[in-house]
Amino acid sequence: MKKILVTGGCGYIGSHTIVDLLEHGFEVVSVDDFSNSYPSVIDRIEQITGKRIENFTSNLTDLTTTKKIFEKHPDIAGIIHFAAFKAVGESVNQPLEYYQNNLSSLINLLQLSVEFGVKNFVFSSSCTVYGNPDSIPVTESFPMKEAASPYGATKQMGERIIQDLVQTGKIQATLLRYFNPVGAHPSILLGELPIGKPLNLVPVITQTAVGILPEMQVFGNDYPTRDGSCIRDFIHVCDIARAHTLALEQLMEQRNKVPCEIFNLGTGLGITVLEAIQAFEKVSNVQLPYRIAPRRAGDVVAIYANNEKAKNELGWKIQNDIDAMMDTAWKWQQSLPKKS
Repeated sequence: MKKILVTGGCGYIGSHTIVDLLEHGFEVVSVDDFSNSYPSVIDRIEQITGKRIENFTSNLTDLTTTKKIFEKHPDIAGIIHFAAFKAVGESVNQPLEYYQNNLSSLINLLQLSVEFGVKNFVFSSSCTVYGNPDSIPVTESFPMKEAASPYGATKQMGERIIQDLVQTGKIQATLLRYFNPVGAHPSILLGELPIGKPLNLVPVITQTAVGILPEMQVFGNDYPTRDGSCIRDFIHVCDIARAHTLALEQLMEQRNKVPCEIFNLGTGLGITVLEAIQAFEKVSNVQLPYRIAPRRAGDVVAIYANNEKAKNELGWKIQNDIDAMMDTAWKWQQSLPKKS
């Protein structure tokens, strides 16, 4: 049983990935400072899997405390790195906080990987590294354009830092470029639970539907798209989680073709914001109150994935369509205490 360190393990994607790892025979150690997550997630993971994970309540920007995790667990065989600030709009208003947190935590983790001989590293990247692409769908070979936000820039820089370290032969890595993770675990014990006002589309939709938010805003209806709203590639969080286990297994079994692999994780389907609202209304039978607002800084116009590489080389299969994404997200929201 290989031991995996998952950073940001109590967050949205991290917690779902821990479940997938445990269900496929891995032992997991988590680190999460609960700045954007809840300790109760550990209990929920145990409810689903029957296994209790150890979590270190530590901030990865602190090298000294992070090193203690490696000292206590010298048999870590791989790392999946999720922990980061991740809100595009917030990063525009707080660029220094994003650069400091996202980059220093990654550098500390890589330094300790080298020091303790942890060779296998999976990085939580983002489709934001593509900026505003010239055409869609995007493949992994598309050149990076100027990031539309400081958040996207930290992902571009993070990828470069990892690629430079891989060149030394001290680690091998996989960079997973997510599109838009949504939905909840089918048990409805795990889902997206933002602290404070939600910034991602689907929690805004579900919180509006349940009455926590009085209405939602659609940021722009004058984009050059089929209905004027932005186009995104929504992918179920459980499908995203599965890809991490597959990527880790590929590295550990040395089936990776190059020392630093890159994979897009998306459905390959572009859905507009207005179409996402319509999909939610269909599965929930709830009419959403929304209004058109001005464009939001940092938003790209349209982006969705070419995912053939992940399907062919990782054996990754997408199990959930947009209806399943919206249905599980809605059931998750309904399971939560209603707060205003």
